[in-house]
Amino acid sequence: MAVWRFSIQGSQVQYGEQTRSRLCRNGCNEPFKNRFWCPKLQWFRPEACPFANRRECENYVAMCGCL
Repeated sequence: MAVWRFSIQGSQVQYGEQTRSRLCRNGCNEPFKNRFWCPKLQWFRPEACPFANRRECENYVAMCGCL
């Protein structure tokens, strides 16, 4: 039995056995069933990330220590 995975590879989003085109430019906040993918946490968030891009997220973590 395989583990269900959500991954972004290039311009494709793969979840389980299904594949679709990526909707977001950088992979952050990729929507899936009323949740948003966070590539930094490698998990889903209940709401979209407030940062405009991954660089802002990394800067915030560098200054504050965590998300």
